[in-house]
Amino acid sequence: MRKLIYAINTTLDGCCDHTKFFPDEATMEYFIQLTRDADTFLYGRKTYQLMVPYWPDVAKDPSGDRNEDYEFAQAFDAVNKIIVFSQSLDSAEEEKTKIVRTDIQGEVLKLKQEQGKNILTGGVAIPTQLAELGLIDEYRFVVHPIVIGEGRRLFEGINLQEKLRLKLVESTFFKSGSVALRYLKQ
Repeated sequence: MRKLIYAINTTLDGCCDHTKFFPDEATMEYFIQLTRDADTFLYGRKTYQLMVPYWPDVAKDPSGDRNEDYEFAQAFDAVNKIIVFSQSLDSAEEEKTKIVRTDIQGEVLKLKQEQGKNILTGGVAIPTQLAELGLIDEYRFVVHPIVIGEGRRLFEGINLQEKLRLKLVESTFFKSGSVALRYLKQ
């Protein structure tokens, strides 16, 4: 069975709004590898519209300022499927994008049964719903050593039937002071 991995950058105060801070080169390398190990993305409309067409456009232009951006864009563009859970998105930007309007649980369970690499999700709203449903197998948080004091927070508005228990199985420290934490659902 394929794993569903929630991966996101966050600050010490839980801010995961990427307009408020930017990952460094080593953190980008970490996410490049995560992306290479996946072949499906699950997003909500907001995260999808932040990622597409931005990253596919970067993938078409290797002359950008930052090499790691181009490498991430290449890894992003190589993914087979993007599933967008949205009631308001009218059409997809790419051929490999599928819009799903209902039954998030059924869709994810079906995807997990298919052959393939890992399934990645990011953002706040959809991962919160997936966590509430107990569908996330692994959590990857890269915690940056800053406090923003504003912006979207991890698991905003989460409504759990019981506590979500996780087991820390790996930690990676970066020169910048950021820490990548890998948790498995217990």
